[in-house]
Amino acid sequence: MDGNGHDGDSPAPHRNRASAGTPLGAEVLDFPGLLARARGNGIDPYSPRRPTFHELLTVRAGSLRCAVDFTEYELTEGGWLWVRPGQVHQYRSDLAGAEGTAVLFRSGFLSAATVDASRADRRAWHLPPVPEGSDGDAIRRVLDLLESEYRRPAELPLEVRAEVVRHLLAVLVLRLAHLRGGEGGEAGAGRDGGPERDEPGSEVFRRFQQALERGFARTHRVEDYARELGYSVRTLTRAARAAQGCGAKRFIDDRVLLEARRLLVHTDLSATAIAERLGFPGPAVFTKFFRQRAGETPATFRDRARGGPPDGRSPR
Repeated sequence: MDGNGHDGDSPAPHRNRASAGTPLGAEVLDFPGLLARARGNGIDPYSPRRPTFHELLTVRAGSLRCAVDFTEYELTEGGWLWVRPGQVHQYRSDLAGAEGTAVLFRSGFLSAATVDASRADRRAWHLPPVPEGSDGDAIRRVLDLLESEYRRPAELPLEVRAEVVRHLLAVLVLRLAHLRGGEGGEAGAGRDGGPERDEPGSEVFRRFQQALERGFARTHRVEDYARELGYSVRTLTRAARAAQGCGAKRFIDDRVLLEARRLLVHTDLSATAIAERLGFPGPAVFTKFFRQRAGETPATFRDRARGGPPDGRSPR
């Protein structure tokens, strides 16, 4: 928490004259402002973070490398990256080496209808999309207007200004989520990094995915999710294979492994504590699972993932 009672890594209104009236729950920053925000909250901007809010990043000039859930991405001119709450995110190159914008907003800032239509509760894109042609023009205009309205002196009542920003942000995310031509057309990502496919059984898969998010720390058994949802194990397996290209058990294990990696990198919890948190009967079982699925021990992964500063990191 900062001195104003806000989480240091959560969007919060600035407390100075220049940004009085900043709408609660959203911020629009250039990259120097992003660096200043992190350091003002006592956060190393280049360390792995697990924010509780959405981060929309775009580069106007230069390039920026980021890692999201241990996958490397490079943002080039016009590219966008959408980091969801709970993902582990790290800047892997110097923010001063690129020009761009970061839009930070809480999960509850957008309306439920916008969240549903934009699939804002799904995973990040498999590749940073680069909107082109009329799509690119429209998105640039919306972003320019959003930045302008966000930085405009407080001429409107706070609640009205918040609605202006909310509506412009809704247009932006809806445009990004429904780009023509494929790469950004799906805001979700499959197990192999590709977009989620809308198959006839996708409603079954969505229910399975939601149940897994609620219960992966409690049970790793397909049978338990089938019983909870009222489906057969075969139905869940078919749904997972259609949507993700893997069986239901593999899908569960992938989610547990992802959470284990997040906890190993973002916390100092012991293997014993992580095993308990993720529903394993003991650290030996957890270590065996991790080694089989990741090809290395939890300790080796933690040391490697925390190994060194990102390339091109600017001195503090």
